Amino acid sequence: MKQSIIAIFDIGKTNKKLFLFDQNYKIIFEHSERLPEIVDEDGEKCEGVENLKSFVLDSFSGALGLGEFDIKAINFSGYGASLVYLNKELRPFLPLYSYLKEYPDALKKQFYDTYGGEEEFSFRTASPVLGSLNSGMQLYRIKYEKPDLFKEIKWVLHLPQYLSFLISGKVYSDITSIGCHTNLWDFTKNEYHYWVKQEGILEKLAPIVPCTKVTSVSDEENDYLVGIGLHDSSAALIPYLVNFHEPFILISTGTWCISLNPFNHSPLTKEELENDCLCYMTYKGDPVKASRLFAGNEHEQQVKRISEHFNQKPEKYRTIEFNPEIIVQLQKGNESFKKAVQNKNILKGSLFAARNLSEFADDEEAYHRLMLDIIAQQYISTQLVLKGTEVKKIFVDGGFSKNVIYMKLLAAVFPEVEVFAASMAQATAIGAALCIHESWNQKALPNDLIELKYFSSNDDLL
Repeated sequence: MKQSIIAIFDIGKTNKKLFLFDQNYKIIFEHSERLPEIVDEDGEKCEGVENLKSFVLDSFSGALGLGEFDIKAINFSGYGASLVYLNKELRPFLPLYSYLKEYPDALKKQFYDTYGGEEEFSFRTASPVLGSLNSGMQLYRIKYEKPDLFKEIKWVLHLPQYLSFLISGKVYSDITSIGCHTNLWDFTKNEYHYWVKQEGILEKLAPIVPCTKVTSVSDEENDYLVGIGLHDSSAALIPYLVNFHEPFILISTGTWCISLNPFNHSPLTKEELENDCLCYMTYKGDPVKASRLFAGNEHEQQVKRISEHFNQKPEKYRTIEFNPEIIVQLQKGNESFKKAVQNKNILKGSLFAARNLSEFADDEEAYHRLMLDIIAQQYISTQLVLKGTEVKKIFVDGGFSKNVIYMKLLAAVFPEVEVFAASMAQATAIGAALCIHESWNQKALPNDLIELKYFSSNDDLL
């Protein structure tokens, strides 16, 4: 008898992956590719829609051909702020523009002047002013820069829903993609912002359905259930929401360190928006207040600077030991953590970049200073979404969860909260699978998906 499994496509900006999970959510097959970028009409790099389509269809066909498995269901997670435009023949006919593409200042000003100004609009949509990273602004740009092409758009799909469409042939919208700094959703009314209808965009957006919805698809040999896909950050949160019910914060670390608090339902304030806070949506449609810090990128750049100055290999700092004596020494004079976090501009840019590396005794001392600077910013960033809530636990996943210095310092600056390094294989893909668990899997949800390592607080350290 063939083993019942679920197939998950996890489409990141860099890596495109297909996973097959068994009913206990253990990985039994994995395929990964990096697809070449193409350029749009302005010469800007972007995702190739046809390359992506080929990857999904070819990989899925290959999975079906493995023979020993019975694929019961398929779901998708994908990066946000990316739109696919289908014409009346249901074919993509415009580039999948990059969310890093520069946005014209004049058009941005026209938009916000028309719809209440940046501050009021950002408050209502829980979307800081981010240009192309507000995906709704990409549509607004097409309307005013390419009006003839705008008229040809039949459906606009966020990337995860386009992936689903490739298998199911159905067009849907999903709240986790719509609700993630898109400028489309009015959080104060829990509906599309009125500009969406005003500009003739609403009719081009596919119907919103629950993330748990599945569509039955049959071919000559197989029957399977197809999920509608969801935003990758929302997918990564699902295993934690399933396993933990007391209030917690998840700090998802990578290039960005994103502090996600599913238990903070207060509206975003002006201060929070100015400090790069925004809202995500859970798969159940509840707002998740989040703050962002470019700490992974900062770490990468400054480690390169330290290693070059002290003639060391960058790999050394992946396993460097925590030295509390260095931390205590570095905090003398005006350099204490408590003084650093009183700086109102602490989140505006790199703290470490302005430091003279010649002032450090060695590279170990310099690296500990870098981590102290990052933790000072991390404290302020996380505190923005923690304050006023009953959070008792902080989970850290991703790269920094393996950094002992980061974890010990984080535990020290949050002595009232239990701090854990969390590890699980492919949280985003498992989240997408758990989202439709009840549709395909008769087994109970496993309770061993997440491994936790506790870091005790040292109140005297900082």
